[in-house]
Amino acid sequence: MDNTFPHGGNLRALAGAANRGPGDILDFSANINPLGPPPWLRTELAARAGDLVHYPDPDCAALIKAASGRYETPPETLLAGNGTSELLFALPGAAGPGRALLPAPCYVDYETACARSGLAVSFLPPAREEGLPPDLKRLGQALEEPALVILASPNNPTGTVVPAEALRELAAARPDSLFVVDEAFADFVPNFDSLTRDRPENVVVLLSLTKAFAIPGLRLGLVCASPGVIQRLRRRIPPWSVNTLAQAVGVRALADAAHLDRTRAAVASLRAGLAKALNNIPGLTVTPSRANYLLCRLETGDAEDIARRLLTEHGVAVRACANYQGLDNSRFRVAVRPEPENIRLAAALRRILAPTLPPRPVRRKTPALMVQGTSSNAGKSLLCAALCRILLREGLRVAPFKSQNMSLNSFVDRRGREMGRAQVLQAQACRLAPDARMNPILLKPSSDTGSQVIVMGRPVGNMRVAEYVAYKPRAFDIARKAYDDLAAQADAMVIEGAGSPAEVNLKAHDIVNMAMAEYAGARVLLVADIDRGGAFAALLGTMECLTERERALTAGYVLNRFRGDPSLLDDAFAFMRQATNKEVLGVVPHIDNHGLPEEDSVSFKAGNPAGFPAGFPAHRPSGDGDQADLDIAVVDLDHISNFTDFDAPAAEPDTAVRTVRTARDLEAVPDVLVLPGSKNTLADLEALRAKGLDKAILALARQGVEIVGICAGLQMLGRRIADPHGLESPHRAVDGLGLLPLATELATQKTLARTDARHTTMDAALSGYEIHHGKTETLEGEDCRIEIVRADNTPVGFAARNGRVWGSYLHGLFDADAFRRAWLNRLRRRKGLPPVDRTTPYDLEPALDRLADIVGQSLDMRKIHALLGL
Repeated sequence: MDNTFPHGGNLRALAGAANRGPGDILDFSANINPLGPPPWLRTELAARAGDLVHYPDPDCAALIKAASGRYETPPETLLAGNGTSELLFALPGAAGPGRALLPAPCYVDYETACARSGLAVSFLPPAREEGLPPDLKRLGQALEEPALVILASPNNPTGTVVPAEALRELAAARPDSLFVVDEAFADFVPNFDSLTRDRPENVVVLLSLTKAFAIPGLRLGLVCASPGVIQRLRRRIPPWSVNTLAQAVGVRALADAAHLDRTRAAVASLRAGLAKALNNIPGLTVTPSRANYLLCRLETGDAEDIARRLLTEHGVAVRACANYQGLDNSRFRVAVRPEPENIRLAAALRRILAPTLPPRPVRRKTPALMVQGTSSNAGKSLLCAALCRILLREGLRVAPFKSQNMSLNSFVDRRGREMGRAQVLQAQACRLAPDARMNPILLKPSSDTGSQVIVMGRPVGNMRVAEYVAYKPRAFDIARKAYDDLAAQADAMVIEGAGSPAEVNLKAHDIVNMAMAEYAGARVLLVADIDRGGAFAALLGTMECLTERERALTAGYVLNRFRGDPSLLDDAFAFMRQATNKEVLGVVPHIDNHGLPEEDSVSFKAGNPAGFPAGFPAHRPSGDGDQADLDIAVVDLDHISNFTDFDAPAAEPDTAVRTVRTARDLEAVPDVLVLPGSKNTLADLEALRAKGLDKAILALARQGVEIVGICAGLQMLGRRIADPHGLESPHRAVDGLGLLPLATELATQKTLARTDARHTTMDAALSGYEIHHGKTETLEGEDCRIEIVRADNTPVGFAARNGRVWGSYLHGLFDADAFRRAWLNRLRRRKGLPPVDRTTPYDLEPALDRLADIVGQSLDMRKIHALLGL
């Protein structure tokens, strides 16, 4: 291998030697924080970009002040440089002694820096075990004449730490020598005793910010020494050595103790795991280390050859150490990297060093693709459904997942567990039965500041925001377990994010966007709704809010709901590629009348259930301008839930569904008015009265208009609703609309059930699900008929004797084709219209296949497959 650049981290040269792209090299040759840069790095750089029109502060005043506070030393004892290398190469000429003594093994540039300044260089041979700290007693004996001594703590490449107090004593005993202590990797060592504190006058300390803060490309270092040495060094360093951005980042880094705490904890764990894996490889021994790297020794073989094979055969770069004074060609050094990369290194070394042994079983993460959006309602749910169906048709076992969903639109799986409807549709796209593991955390807002929290399909309580934030670590543990269970049974996972990953107020406790992507090892498609405008600004702004680790997870962009010729966007694509180094991987057209349920109530509240145009006046779903035969008005409750109950009627050719919010919306009298489900029955009933809708509904009932209540709507149609436990309101009981002789009491135990039932009047089979806290009974002696019964003949639906007012707890009852057509024909006969004999099946399969066809043609599926490793 080429040693003309005797350091690690030369990615360009490594890629050339491996005949690979730089992005295909896994670099263990440079010892950089495996956590990557701190989250604030990009925003700090962007905020300071405007300052680049000015020269940087030549004195680095703000940086030196911050360093003085961090290292507890006067400002006049500190100097900043363009990396510690600049300071190291300036030091020998400013040191005084004419010779240098370097304890081995040591970093190669110590010798180079001294030789370039004309110093005679000699080495103190390593102790019998080179992993031990330098023998300071032997070092003191070798200092019969003054010398410049340079040593590192932690040592590079061994990772051992020099006892600071013993070094202070040695420096005091040899005042005519100058001791340079390189603490470049000290920030990785817990409770490190830095020589910047209680520093003898003849001790110089080199300090690096680039390793622990993962900014080696920015170049920033510090030196701590006596004022006289600092002045001599200053004269040897060019003016404006530290640029404006490096100074700003340095100030911020010196104040970020939390990043260093996280780093030390992470490195200790990762280092232990890597050392164990490497020590288990026959013929390889690892030197114990306290830094973020490990020195390895081959029992036989040449480290240069092993490094070459790792690079060319596996794309893995390590640092051969033959050019370290005191080491031979049996040694190489590896950085501590994130766990998946450490596993890959160990596997590659095992294949080279022990090819006859069976490879250790490595649990491979199931390939995963995640869809995140620049905002809510960007189309994530349907794109996930499309990808599920596309991959299914390619012969893969696919499963959907969304760790946390906030929605009032829920479903009950076969085990009686509640989950979001979006994952129900995605499960159907995968031809899987809905399973609460696909959406382990469901939040159902009950107010502006609180939600019912449902975990693995069961409610665990109502929580305000602060309470839920405190609960989130537990929730994330559960979500990860659910994901692992699903992923173990799948060939590929399609994961949906929530809202936007750029919600800076939520990122610290994220469990649904980038945190989930990182856990799953998923590559992220970032989706923007171009139909609403500002899509490229939203994509760019989102990327600017992401950390470097999160940006690395982002594979590219998808423009959704585009109307027009995609070639018109070419200039914008080029801009995004230049600005973010990421590509647009597809433009999905606006799909009119997609015929699939929406996840959120955004479309419903816009008068657009199931993607069909609706509103006032009502029109046919085909949009041909003809009046629909039947007009169904659905009250848009503030806390509306399960609005997909009306997707099947909206898809009928003779029917239009519209939303109503005020009494004025009912001046055009509908054929039927529906009160839908609600997460807060009492609050929504109060809101009806405040808007005058209660009087309008009663007036319609007197006119003979059919009034239907579903779940909470059924409760509102009754005479009385009691809330003795205060589940929804401080009021213990309120009056209903009084259209049915029913009384409801809200119970603490929630009913969650898949239900088979029968409509007794129409003799039609029904199937749906129940999600409610209420227990409803007919008032004794009142005239009310049981209209819908469960399989065990218990009531789940009630009606007035004339049949014009009725309701049921059964969600999804309109999905039953025969019942739906019989009900609509009853409405037609009431209007004097002939019945429609043909039943229009409510079947989402054709719509899913159509969606998959369109999305599959719109995305670069070759690149999507590559992201999944397929």
